Amino acid sequence: MSRSQKNDNFIDKTFTVLADIVLKVLPTSKEEKEAFCYYRDGMSAQSEGEYAEALENYYEALGLEEDPYDRSYILYNIGLIYASNGEHIKALEYYHKALELNSKLPQALNNIAVIYHYQGVKASEKHKKDISKSMFDKAASYWKQAIFLAPNNYIEAQNWLKTTGRQAIDNRF
Repeated sequence: MSRSQKNDNFIDKTFTVLADIVLKVLPTSKEEKEAFCYYRDGMSAQSEGEYAEALENYYEALGLEEDPYDRSYILYNIGLIYASNGEHIKALEYYHKALELNSKLPQALNNIAVIYHYQGVKASEKHKKDISKSMFDKAASYWKQAIFLAPNNYIEAQNWLKTTGRQAIDNRF
């Protein structure tokens, strides 16, 4: 039984039914439909905290999906899981892979910035000023890019950029 058939949540069930209908009517290949099913099951597992199962599904979807835009979201979600598990280097790797395929993913840029900011805070706590400044500067660079793509989002990042004097006057990165 696929994960989508096990969902107890009304919204998940509704999404699954709608997705199945869309899959049936859209002129897509068998591989694309199968990739979407793995992706959908990965999202469901991820939302339930079943990260190992989600990763299995995402990797299966990656093996089948050819569309770069769709692949970018799979890679992004893999990055989310690694970040949730504290594996920041792996998370950064997958966020960057996602951005290579889709440079207009502000959420990936934001998550990269969050990781660099976290590393900056940790370095600061250890009184490693040069490393801390470097990490904070990297975080600022990625947040500026994310804000450029989604100007109404990331309010906390915008405030941090302003309060730390890292906000560019013309909002360019």
